[in-house]
Amino acid sequence: VQLMESGGGLEHTGGSRILSCAASGFAFNVYDMSWYRRPPGKGRELVATISRTDKGPATTVYADSVKGRFTVSRDDAKRMVYLQMNNLQVDDTAVYYCHARLFSLQHWGQGTQVTVSS
Repeated sequence: VQLMESGGGLEHTGGSRILSCAASGFAFNVYDMSWYRRPPGKGRELVATISRTDKGPATTVYADSVKGRFTVSRDDAKRMVYLQMNNLQVDDTAVYYCHARLFSLQHWGQGTQVTVSS
């Protein structure tokens, strides 16, 4: 099982960036996929979730802090999850993690750093 994030880097406030997560080694379409982040000196927090697609169209959930700015999507054919981040703010600075969950089964990526400077 592997989740590989990419797309992190340095961005200025108001900028945009897209994170990608490549999944392998498990039945991708039956997993709920999420993005978490860990800001400096803080605990890990849920950013966005997109539901499994084997039972119907995917649904999404967002943290209040990113609603209207971030969009999570998935491409099951490519086994990819994306996080489009717009209007980035300094408080969005964090290590961003890709996460897969199927009931009690969980998989984590290694994370990718996003730094937003003013």
